[in-house]
Amino acid sequence: MNMVSTDSNSKYAIQANELNVFYGDFRAVKDVNLSIERKKVTAIIGPSGCGKSTVLRSFNRMNELVPSARSEGEVLFLGQNIYDREVDPVEVRRRIGMVFQKPNPFTKSIYENVAWGARLNGFKSGIGQPSMDEWVEYCLRKAALWDEVKDKLGQSGLSLSGGQQQRLCIARALAVSPQVILMDEPASALDPIATLKIEELMRELAEEYTIIVVTHNMQQAARVSDYTAFFSMNEDRAGYLVEYGPTNQIFTRPQNQQTEDYVTGRFG
Repeated sequence: MNMVSTDSNSKYAIQANELNVFYGDFRAVKDVNLSIERKKVTAIIGPSGCGKSTVLRSFNRMNELVPSARSEGEVLFLGQNIYDREVDPVEVRRRIGMVFQKPNPFTKSIYENVAWGARLNGFKSGIGQPSMDEWVEYCLRKAALWDEVKDKLGQSGLSLSGGQQQRLCIARALAVSPQVILMDEPASALDPIATLKIEELMRELAEEYTIIVVTHNMQQAARVSDYTAFFSMNEDRAGYLVEYGPTNQIFTRPQNQQTEDYVTGRFG
């Protein structure tokens, strides 16, 4: 069933309430309560193994692709629990897109990388609607890639540099008109110049989309995000939310000693 009852006036794009994620008997994430504001960039930081990517993937039900994974609690998308039985996970993933750590363009042309997903999701051009050519150009412009590829749209997406491939993956995510874009360390495989382009792009995209980014790079979190969530893990190695707030506060006036130790480099 489609997600018909979302609240378009909700202040929050995503709200996790008492979210727990298990892989078999192992609890990877414990009792997470987190409200993500719309059209902002929210960074998730914390040491390796603290469940950052698990939390991110729970926001569009990607964890379900791991056979042993299960979730408890709820994740509200514009007010509707995406884990309700009648909700279609494919529709969830259309509305809440994802960009992965390693660029993974399809083995198709640059043009088809963008057009394919749009077509699959029922894109139809018509009166008052863009043509596919216009839509591909729009998405590539949004991903700050159009000027670099407009003369070679028929070439393979794999022919691009790593940074260009990642921006192509962002254009591909935009092509199905999501409202939220999840980014799992989107610049960790890129050089500093390509990383800066991705960071600038995140800020631009936040004017229209809600961006949630997992990053190991604390300087990146400080540069690009409006809000930051700091996760750590307890003695059972379950990840939990230590502190969440405006990024400036988390990095300059954290309320929790653990947060201060992490952002100042005393542990992690």
